Amino acid sequence: MDAPRIPLPCRHYLDKLSLPPAVRDGIEAQLAETPTLSTRDAMTRLHHILAQKNADSDNPAYGSVTARARLVLGHDAVWRADPAASAANTVEQNEPAQLCVAPPLNRASMVPHPWGALNPLTRWMQRVFGRVQVEDAAALDAKISDAEAVEPAEISIHELLPQSTSASTSTSQTEAVNAPKAAGKARGGLRRLVLLFLMLGQTALATYYMSRVLPYQGKEPLEIALLALFALLFCWVSAGFWTAMTGFLLLARGKDPFLISQTAIAKGAIDAGARTAIVMPICNEDVTRVFAGLRATYESVQKTGQLAHFDFFVLSDSGNSDTCAAEVAAWAALCKAVDGFGRIFYRRRQRRTRRKSGNIDDFCRRWGNNYRYMIVLDADSVMSGDCLSKLVQSMEANPDAGIIQTAPRAAGRDTLYARIQQFSTRVYGPLFTAGLHYWQLGESHYWGHNAIIRVKPFIEHCALSLLPGKGPFAGEILSHDFIEAALMRRAGWKVWIAYDLDGSYEEMPPNLLDELKRDRRWCQGNLMNFRLFLSRGMHSVHRAVFVTGVMAYLSAPLWFLFLILSTGLLAQHTLTEPTYFTEPWQLFPNWPQWHPEKALALFSATATLLFLPKILSALLICMQGAKQFGGQLRLLFSVLIEMFFSMLLAPVRMLFHTHFVIAAFMGWALRWKSPPREDAETSPREAFRHHGLHTLLGLAWGAAVFWLNPTFLPWLLPIVGSLAVAIPISIYSSKVSNGLRFRSKKLFLIPEEAVPPVELLATVAHVKATPPPPDFIAAVVEPNFNAVVCASGKLHLRRSPAAQKISANLVRAALLDGPSALADAQKNILLSDPLHMSQLHLAVWTSGHAHADWLARLPASSQTDKDRVPGLQALGQAA
Repeated sequence: MDAPRIPLPCRHYLDKLSLPPAVRDGIEAQLAETPTLSTRDAMTRLHHILAQKNADSDNPAYGSVTARARLVLGHDAVWRADPAASAANTVEQNEPAQLCVAPPLNRASMVPHPWGALNPLTRWMQRVFGRVQVEDAAALDAKISDAEAVEPAEISIHELLPQSTSASTSTSQTEAVNAPKAAGKARGGLRRLVLLFLMLGQTALATYYMSRVLPYQGKEPLEIALLALFALLFCWVSAGFWTAMTGFLLLARGKDPFLISQTAIAKGAIDAGARTAIVMPICNEDVTRVFAGLRATYESVQKTGQLAHFDFFVLSDSGNSDTCAAEVAAWAALCKAVDGFGRIFYRRRQRRTRRKSGNIDDFCRRWGNNYRYMIVLDADSVMSGDCLSKLVQSMEANPDAGIIQTAPRAAGRDTLYARIQQFSTRVYGPLFTAGLHYWQLGESHYWGHNAIIRVKPFIEHCALSLLPGKGPFAGEILSHDFIEAALMRRAGWKVWIAYDLDGSYEEMPPNLLDELKRDRRWCQGNLMNFRLFLSRGMHSVHRAVFVTGVMAYLSAPLWFLFLILSTGLLAQHTLTEPTYFTEPWQLFPNWPQWHPEKALALFSATATLLFLPKILSALLICMQGAKQFGGQLRLLFSVLIEMFFSMLLAPVRMLFHTHFVIAAFMGWALRWKSPPREDAETSPREAFRHHGLHTLLGLAWGAAVFWLNPTFLPWLLPIVGSLAVAIPISIYSSKVSNGLRFRSKKLFLIPEEAVPPVELLATVAHVKATPPPPDFIAAVVEPNFNAVVCASGKLHLRRSPAAQKISANLVRAALLDGPSALADAQKNILLSDPLHMSQLHLAVWTSGHAHADWLARLPASSQTDKDRVPGLQALGQAA
């Protein structure tokens, strides 16, 4: 063959296409038959040969998109013709087909309802003085009447699925929306009154004994303030204690008549109309880990034989262009590997509003009518097919259930910090989740992932409106899950925790600092949610959930203030003379009284409330078998180490959470960033930057107490000592080597490590087998990957001239100035525009003035080819 007739760039291009030898020989023979003047002409001819009937003279690379994509995806990929193209112009029918990245739209209306006045007094004033319009008042009254009836509201039915399945689905969907009253209704009011009595009674008794410990028995102003803080904090601890105690008794008994998962029929068939979407919202995540976990979940569902009832959606809000490109590649590779085309879908939103809740709402508006249920996964979630099937069966058996939340088990991390957290949640978590279920029953939590939701009532009732007003606690709701559960219950639908279901997994933050970054967001969100505490129609249990969400973070500054006042009380009695006579004509002096034995007894009682649930958790495991936890001795030793470790970290978390609460009230900026999905370690520089002031505070605080009264230092040593060693503890606990060292000794061992579930093993295997993900440059340069990106993009045939000009200018800038000249948002515009993406692809391969960043990805001989077209001529019509 005459080599000069086929320029080197064409040969290298053919190398990257990985064509079968016979096909390549045929293409080269056709190229050799036509004399070529330049690389551009040869490359145009090559794309025309690949495209065949789809050849496009204006945009040759776009014409060959389908052919190039088929080379990498195979013939099992699902393609769909663009209806808009066929209707707009018959000439357009020869356009390349698009990959079926999403099903056809079946839109639903999901409209948020305004919150109205959040203050009951304001609502009463508005009603009295007629400031609420008649129709608004009627709408509110209708909502409240629904809530008071405690039954699901009557909801209109729309067409749910395409014609092939609409008939069967419509009937069952109607039954689900108009849910009948449950035959055996769980009554939780008495249980909650008992809990309230236990909390308040225990708190009153402890507060009384605390007053006996104080020098003036709680009669001085400073002591009164201390007692008030003590009562709040002790009541908070008491709530957790009685929840754990109830969970222990429930699990030790082994019977729970209200266990929602018991209603699922083992290995029973799922109704054909019970279509379920498994949705995974992501945002700038570790793409390899996300799709490895999704693949493990998909394969597990496939093994159950129930795959026909499920569709999978990856809902991306990513803004980083390299991540977006990697997501497309990972989606295509996953679909090819499991033959998931037409069942695994991918969507990246162009307008990323309201973060995760907005992403879920976008799915509901576009495709919610196609499904009776949706199961929401987090980016690190992995679930077994058996667990997913049981969730659907439980929903089918309980037509008044709106949400069923699983209790995810943490696994998959190797740092010491993460392994300790995995161990604590695995050992202590069952007690607390079982206790929550006992008190809450059908008014339970929703944690935003690893849960199944009934789609229709979610669309009707759970769209989130902006919080009214101004300031840091107004506007967009950050922690949407608690609010969505409350709205679902307000509409009459029950929310359950299936705490006994196996096969639901998540990952923990790898180190303390990453966990605290997540807590910063959660703190802001929970403080915002508390504004809805007095919102109209909320169930009392969900009002309590708002309180517990706030106290999870507000307890930190309260505890810090309690310690400061205690130190101030010590300073007052050390540096000033006691006042024995405080009233005129007082006959007897007020002697300050010190009772160390009572203080020790109160301290012991408080420690019992904190640590007894952990001891009982270990005892329960020993009763049931501790082999998968390393044996009884290693389990107990691990519990003791974890208790000591939690004591060391509690003061550190106290200061961070105090800072978070202050930052929330001050309106300081909150940065929203996805947590790391790998075992990230804390560097000494990071530790000094975040813990340096805490260390200085601990040392100064301890020195001040020692100077005031050395005998009081042992009482404060657990606080100031923990702060003093915060830096080395943070560094040491973040090390993977330390985590593996403890694991080799079977300490902090959990069943998911002793006998790893198939899904977790598959996730790890898929991560290891996945090559490094491609980036934006690869999406432009690599022939096969460029074709996949173009085939998965949206073809806009009726774009305005202004929009087309913007994209053409982006192509010019990218070609001449390199990818670094474009912002991520501009790169993402090109990624979603197949026409201009293919133009840039051809220009990079043929232009003599392509930027060096593009040329670096081309074969060396192609970079210096003398026949490359100069400058903007390579852009063809884009110029």
